[in-house]
Amino acid sequence: MIDRLNAFMVLAREQHFGRAAAALGITQPSLSSSLRALEDQLGVQLVRRGSRFGGLTPEGERVLDWARRIVGDARAMQAEMRALRQGVTGRLRIGVIPTAMPRIAELTAPFLARHPATSVAILSRSSDEIRDQIAALELDAGVTYLDAEPLGRVQALALYRETYCLVDRGASGSGPVPWAEAGARPLCLLTPDMQNRRIIARHLAEAGLGHAPRVESTSMLAILSHVATGEWAAILPQALAQGVPLPDGVGWRPIAGLEGPMVGLVVPAREPHPPPIAALIEAAHRRS
Repeated sequence: MIDRLNAFMVLAREQHFGRAAAALGITQPSLSSSLRALEDQLGVQLVRRGSRFGGLTPEGERVLDWARRIVGDARAMQAEMRALRQGVTGRLRIGVIPTAMPRIAELTAPFLARHPATSVAILSRSSDEIRDQIAALELDAGVTYLDAEPLGRVQALALYRETYCLVDRGASGSGPVPWAEAGARPLCLLTPDMQNRRIIARHLAEAGLGHAPRVESTSMLAILSHVATGEWAAILPQALAQGVPLPDGVGWRPIAGLEGPMVGLVVPAREPHPPPIAALIEAAHRRS
């Protein structure tokens, strides 16, 4: 049944029989047969069928929630049995918000040093993607904002509080700048689908400022290239400004006042945790 539930989860993710079969490494008829067997076993229809995938039925939505729990527990049991034989092993998929990338090695480097039979895949994801992909078992853990928007069913551990800075030409060596002054500059910012942008928008609103940037991007490189022209400034997390090479002539100044959000580790709310995830949590506790 575990294999059938896993195949159903992949189909729900891909929303296409051909893509799901390819992802599973099986033929499309084999996938259809597995789905029919699961429906017969449960006594309900899970997928609306026509000439193509038509979405999940209400019963399918409920089974998907159960499937994620059951498959997640089965994987955790397998990882624990493997750890009893071999120690902590395996590959962790960690989704990280772009603004936390400069600091992620503070967590993963000690984890890898302590557990040499493990490896990590560090994937740039938005906070919404981290929430959804942890729920779908597509990520094992995430590093994201903890106190800005709903996280879903996760266990969270604080790592650090984000602080902000104004990045522009000639800013190095200057003192802190108020939010009101930073927001009055011509700004180049992340796009509104990024939670960092929504957080900055709230800070600017609290300072009594609206904001209508002429340049928006999902790329920090694109933002910094516009700042380098001298026509724009950017408001970025201080860790990012410190952790990436800035263009020649571009510097940063801290922004005073208004406490930033907490960034932390999130993992599925499941006990006991698989040994690699438990070890990552231990590394986060050691760091804090």
